[in-house]
Amino acid sequence: MYANDHRCIRLLNKRNNPQGFAAVTSSDVVAKIFEWSKYWIAATLILCGSIMMSAQAATVSVSNYPLFLLSEAVTEGAPSANQLLQAGEVGHHGSVSPGDIKSIQDSTFVVWFGESLENNLASTLNSAPNAISLFEFNAFNRHPLRDVKGKAVSNTLDPHIWLDPENAKAITRALAVIHSHANPQHKNLYHDNAKRFAQRMDKAVQLMQQGNQKSYPYWAYHDAYQYIEASLGLKMVGSLSADHHLSPKASQLRWLNEKRPAKTMCLVAQGTPAKGLLAKLKPVNTTIQAEDMSGSKTFVSGWRAMAQQIRNCIG
Repeated sequence: MYANDHRCIRLLNKRNNPQGFAAVTSSDVVAKIFEWSKYWIAATLILCGSIMMSAQAATVSVSNYPLFLLSEAVTEGAPSANQLLQAGEVGHHGSVSPGDIKSIQDSTFVVWFGESLENNLASTLNSAPNAISLFEFNAFNRHPLRDVKGKAVSNTLDPHIWLDPENAKAITRALAVIHSHANPQHKNLYHDNAKRFAQRMDKAVQLMQQGNQKSYPYWAYHDAYQYIEASLGLKMVGSLSADHHLSPKASQLRWLNEKRPAKTMCLVAQGTPAKGLLAKLKPVNTTIQAEDMSGSKTFVSGWRAMAQQIRNCIG
């Protein structure tokens, strides 16, 4: 890529927040904000289009599996994006191979969430002139991290933003714009696919909300499901550990038992908890949910399966 190309990508990566958008949490307003962001991205891409033309079909790379699933929804009927990290490598794990580095260099755009999630990609993508970090746009519904007692930790970001249906729809709209610039011959297809994705996502949420009149408390082994809670009426009342690789402390298990809001609790975990651990929390039901939907073939089916299984666990 040439120097002008680099400047164009930096424009896309700039944080643009003239209205104080980070403080907005209403889903409707967030959707409108991203409509603004969508046209701002599009305008930037059009401005740069004359200097970023390629004789060959352009390649878009995406970082991890949930972002790949969202991209697949947009590119259905056209070539897929290149996926850098494999399923199960949300960004906390995995490494960038020499082949991945070449894919990054050869791509017109590389879309990733950002360093706070994908720290294993940061050393490569933070300096890549064609990289677009979604976290750099203040156009998503965001929540702070929570401690093991469910209290918000100031000045932090819970990075699992794709689990919020409004965020998922916003990401597909952004991807439609990015894919359209990379391969303009499929522009109408990309945008039509993004609209159909939004309709499927809305239907999935509506089905899960039918008859939902109360709040459902649950435990998490590691707090990674915050963005799905509003859609399901869930309330995380404590987690076992701040990291799913670390065993919980005895004091935290005691606190959970003392504060349990229901006789039988649901524990949502990324992996199968040890039987000895569950014995200390019983009566308890468990459901295993990978936050990157690594067992799913499509985003909407993966989201709906996760939602239904968590609801079934709670009872």
